[in-house]
Amino acid sequence: MSAPDGIDEPATDGTPAAAGNAAAEHLSPAFPDRAAWGTASKLRAWQVEALTRYFEREPRDFLAAATPGAGKTTFALRLATELLARGTVERVVVVAPTEHLKRQWADAADRVGIRLDPTFRNADGMFGAHYQGIAITYAQVGMNPDVHRRITAAAHTLVILDEVHHGGDALTWGDGIREAFGAATRRLSLSGTPFRSDTNAIPFVQYAPDEEGIRTSVADYSYGYGRALQDGVVRPVLFMAYAGQMRWKTRMGDEMSATLGEPVTKDITAQALRTALSPDGEWMPAVLSAADKRLTEVRRGVPDAGGLVIATDTTAARAYARMLQRITGERPTVVLSDEPASSGRIAAYAADTSRWMVAVRMVSEGVDVPRLCVGVYATSASTPLFFAQAIGRFVRARRRGETASVFLPSVPGLMTLAASLELERDHALDRPKNADDGMFSPEDALVDAANREERASESLLELSPFQALDSQASFDRVLYDGGEFGSGGEIGSLEELDFIGIPGLLEPDQVRDLLRARQAKQARRSAKDGQPRSATTDESRPLYLTLKEQRSELHRLVSIWSRHSNEPHSAIHAELRRISGGPAVAQASTEQIQRRIDVLRSRIGGRR
Repeated sequence: MSAPDGIDEPATDGTPAAAGNAAAEHLSPAFPDRAAWGTASKLRAWQVEALTRYFEREPRDFLAAATPGAGKTTFALRLATELLARGTVERVVVVAPTEHLKRQWADAADRVGIRLDPTFRNADGMFGAHYQGIAITYAQVGMNPDVHRRITAAAHTLVILDEVHHGGDALTWGDGIREAFGAATRRLSLSGTPFRSDTNAIPFVQYAPDEEGIRTSVADYSYGYGRALQDGVVRPVLFMAYAGQMRWKTRMGDEMSATLGEPVTKDITAQALRTALSPDGEWMPAVLSAADKRLTEVRRGVPDAGGLVIATDTTAARAYARMLQRITGERPTVVLSDEPASSGRIAAYAADTSRWMVAVRMVSEGVDVPRLCVGVYATSASTPLFFAQAIGRFVRARRRGETASVFLPSVPGLMTLAASLELERDHALDRPKNADDGMFSPEDALVDAANREERASESLLELSPFQALDSQASFDRVLYDGGEFGSGGEIGSLEELDFIGIPGLLEPDQVRDLLRARQAKQARRSAKDGQPRSATTDESRPLYLTLKEQRSELHRLVSIWSRHSNEPHSAIHAELRRISGGPAVAQASTEQIQRRIDVLRSRIGGRR
C-alpha cells in the first residue's frame, strides 16, 4: 500500500538541518526535489514552513490544518523523527479515526524508521519493547483512557491526534482523550477539516473569539485548498451535477413528485434525494454510466485512474456494485466495514489498475488511494465536514495536470458546498441557534422560515415508510472554481458530452478556459436552434413559482459571491440593483431578477 499523504523515504545522505525554509522557497512545492529540512530528503514548501513555525516555539500543543491530500502524515512523521532524534520525546502514540487508518499510519511510520504497533489492545496494558509506540483509534482511548494515561505518563511521549475533530464525536471520547493524554510531553493535532457541525469542543484545540465574539478554533499553521491548488499540490475538482424527475409514495398511498434541484422545502428535497439514490430507479444507473464514461476519458491521459462511489449503506453499495458490473463488465471492489479484510481490499485496489471501488463512508476520510480521479457522491450525508472529507479522497495530486471529477445530485446543500470548496473554515463553538450546519446567513434563515410555513405534507413524510416509485436523471451543470457552466440537457445529449469529454490532464487555468469555451459553444448552439439561453418566464406554471425559484437562485449566488468577496449580502444586493435596475428583490419582476442572476453568474464564472 502507498503511504498516506505522499510519505517520502528518509534521507540517507546525512544532510544537516536547515535553519529555515530558504532552501525550499524558490522550488516547486508540488513536486519537491529540494534541499532537506533536517534529515528528510523531500519536503513540500508548506511542510518546511510548518516545521519552522513549530521549532520557533516548540509548543506543547500544535494544531496543523492542511487540506486533504497536502501531506499531513509526512509533516507529522518528520516532526516525530526530529523530536525523537533530539531526545525531546522517547515514544510516539498515534490516534486515528479507524482501524484501517491506524494500520496505514504504522506502515508509513515504518518507512521512516519509527516502529508503531497497530495491533495493540487495551487488555495488553503495555506495548513490546521492540516498538517505539502504538497506533490506536479514538474508540480505544474512549473505552479505557486509564491504560493510555499510564503509557503516556511512563515516558516522554509525542501524541499525534489524526483528524482531531473526531475527539468531539462523543462526550466520552473527548473526556477520555483529555484524561489519557493530559500528561503528554507534546501533542500534535492534525486536521484536513478543523470544524464540526456541532459545538462540542475539540480536546487540546485553542479557541478565541472572532470579530463577532464567536469562539472559533485557532490553528497554529493552516494550508488551505486554494493555496494547495495554486501550488499544484492538489487537483482541481470538476463537480458534475445531475438533476431529474422523482416520484415516491407516502404511507397514505399518496404519490408525490419533485424535480431534483428545484427549490422546494427541505423535507421534499430530502425525499427527492432519497428517491434519486434508490437502486430501484433509473437515476443511479444513468449517473454511474455517465461517471464511467468520464473515467474512460480520464484514463486516456491517466491510465490507472480509478473511480469511487460513496454509498449511504451496505444495501445500496451492493446494488451500485451490481450496476457497475453490468456497465463495465468488471466486478468493482466493495468495502462495507472498518475491519482488517476491508483494509486489505482497499490496499489491493490502491495498488492495481481496476476501474471502480464502492464503499460505505469509511473511505470518506484519510484513506490513501492516490489514483482516485472520479467520484460519485451517492450518500445522503451532507454536512460540510463529511463533504470536505469525501472530496478529499479525490484531490491528491501525483503529477501536474491531473484533474478530479465528482458526480453529485443537484440539491441546494451540496451545490453550496461544492461552490465553496476553496473556503477555509474553523470550528465555531458559539453559533446562531438557527445555524445547523456552521454556515449561517440571514438570507438562508428567511428562506428556511418560509419553507417551514409551507410544510403541509411534513407530518405525512415524517410518519410514513418510504417507497421510491420512479427516478429519471438529467444533466444539470458543472461547478468549478466557484463558477457554473452548462445549460443542462438529457442524458447522452451534446450538452452533457461537452463536459464529460473534457481531457483528464489539464492545468487549472486550462480547465477554466475550456469550460468557458464549452459554455460559449452551447450558447451558440442554443441560439442557432432558436432557444434562449435562459428563459425568464414559463407560461405553463404559476408566476409565483417562477419568482420563488429565481429568488432562491439569486440568494444562492449572492451567498457564493459573498464568501469569495467578503462583502455583506446587503451590499451585493445593492450593487446588483444599481447595475441591473429595478426595486428590491421582493418587488422585482422575473426579468429584473434574471438580469441580476446573469450578472452574478458571469462574475462568478469569470473569477480568477
